[in-house]
Amino acid sequence: QVQLVQSGGGLVQAGGSLRLSCAASGYIFSINTMAWYRQAPGKQRELVAVLTSGGTTTYVDSVKGRFTISRDNAKNTVYLQMNSLKPEDTAVYYCNIATWDVHYWGQGTQVTVSS
Repeated sequence: QVQLVQSGGGLVQAGGSLRLSCAASGYIFSINTMAWYRQAPGKQRELVAVLTSGGTTTYVDSVKGRFTISRDNAKNTVYLQMNSLKPEDTAVYYCNIATWDVHYWGQGTQVTVSS
């Protein structure tokens, strides 16, 4: 059973940067998308960024120009570089890797941005 293990996150001041990592414990065949979601207290989980197998990226409007999703195929890892962080970015962030019939999820990591 492949697992996704997240790292990074933590507490940062507004305007700062963080990088989240999500490493798969094994090889995942036929990946369709790699993505990052977040869930703030009292809110629904929100899709933040998506990277397709073809290399297309999509971002929620609130993070465009500030966040970048990328991957390292050799390391089976997906990243989320977060710059110019704002207090409203505070949430638990989850990585997701999807094939045509399976969704893998990371354990979640807290990102807290202080004003």
